[in-house]
Amino acid sequence: MTSADPPRLIGTDGLGALFTVLRERGYTVVGPTARDGAVVLAELASAEQLPSGWSAGTEAGRYRLRRREDGAVFAHCAGPVSAKTFVHPPRARLWSADRAPDGTVTTTGPEAPAKRFAFVGVHPCDVAALGVLDRVLAGGEHPDPIYTARRDGTFVVVAECTEPAATCFCTSMGTGPGATSGFDLALTELLDGEHRFLARSGSPAGAEVLAALPSRQAGEGDLAAASAAVRDAAAAITRHMPDEPLPALMAATRESPHWADVASRCLTCGNCTMVCPTCFCVTTEDVTDLTGGHAEHLRRWDSCFGLDFSYVHGGAVRTSTASRYRQWISHKLGTWQDQFGMSGCVGCGRCIAWCPAGIDITREAAALAASRGEPSGGAEP
Repeated sequence: MTSADPPRLIGTDGLGALFTVLRERGYTVVGPTARDGAVVLAELASAEQLPSGWSAGTEAGRYRLRRREDGAVFAHCAGPVSAKTFVHPPRARLWSADRAPDGTVTTTGPEAPAKRFAFVGVHPCDVAALGVLDRVLAGGEHPDPIYTARRDGTFVVVAECTEPAATCFCTSMGTGPGATSGFDLALTELLDGEHRFLARSGSPAGAEVLAALPSRQAGEGDLAAASAAVRDAAAAITRHMPDEPLPALMAATRESPHWADVASRCLTCGNCTMVCPTCFCVTTEDVTDLTGGHAEHLRRWDSCFGLDFSYVHGGAVRTSTASRYRQWISHKLGTWQDQFGMSGCVGCGRCIAWCPAGIDITREAAALAASRGEPSGGAEP
């Protein structure tokens, strides 16, 4: 088969076969599963661990699992864990040093990844997020060796979104609910009568895996049902970004009084950056053992909401909450375009659902658009 082959239909038993085929090819399968009150991405041993019969209800500052009777497998929205956790881990060793009894010091570089990941059931917004990270961490003059080592050779099975959450706004960012690129296999879950999945390959590797699965030819009715499911999902999305170029909006509202309003609500906890599938900022730290014979230089996630994030000799550059929130949203929606030629937001809605104060990036962008022309008095530099 090739990526140009027509779509096929697989049944629910085909998911188990998919896991078997991927594991036989040496992949560690990562997929969604219901755990600790949320649907999270985790290493899975079998398709039985997928969140069959679970979905999630979200709103600003709210995420709750809920049971469903139709046994849908991929009807959940973006949970708190994205693929970023596996390819750009929260904590990674950059190098370590060991001192022998004779005083000789040997150093070791980053740990080589022991696993090759296959992401199964990620939504199109998260596939788009991987594309953003590829551009940021692998597409520049100095690729990140930890990211590239983990990302190279990954296999992506995207599940098109047929039931968006209230916090989704992927249509505004052009990242969903349908999948157009960046995947090896795409699945569209169909629940009209027989529970089945329309499967199409997006790469030669995807075509090979699909050919190894039990499947049958998809009929015109199946193709129409899949298109309708994605189309209906797009129509069901109620949150949207302002209908204007966002980089220009961010630049024009730098002194908006609305920044002070956001600051009165923001806790600067950094939750939004931790759950964001594209935020990539890190800091470094050093640790040693008690004998002084072993030391490690580590990298860990950091957040632009932290007071120390902008620290330079003499103090922090952004000391106010307003300036830190402005930095985050202006970079995400505005200056990311200047740096990388693309938006840093994929419209997954995680930052809305997992903000304890219920701050909504789409509403804040709309408020900024409405605030133009008002007296200035916003954030400090």
